[in-house]
Amino acid sequence: MSYAANAYARTAQVALTPREAEAAVLIKAAARLQAIQDNWDVQQATLNDALGFNRKVWTLLSSAATEPDAPLPEELKTSMARLGAFVFTRTLDAMIDPTADKLTALIRINRELANGLRGNP
Repeated sequence: MSYAANAYARTAQVALTPREAEAAVLIKAAARLQAIQDNWDVQQATLNDALGFNRKVWTLLSSAATEPDAPLPEELKTSMARLGAFVFTRTLDAMIDPTADKLTALIRINRELANGLRGNP
């Protein structure tokens, strides 16, 4: 990547709102999982790293969303806790018995939540 492109990328990251930053990291995690799913035979060796990254993203998101003083309605906090539990369970399942199909739900959840954070239905 050129110097100008790197500088632009750093500036763009600084200018993101918290919601945009959360959406961007969810998209990044989804893209990593999608690349593995699309090239399963070649990329499978990187699966645990990508799943670990996704787990870290979800640990942060679900923890922040479910804190008692988080400015979210209780129903949304509960939904995020349940969604986080599903993501953690699916991640563990994909680590123990890896198949490309097990990534589909994780990819979709990340993309859908990112779209919601960006205000895209």
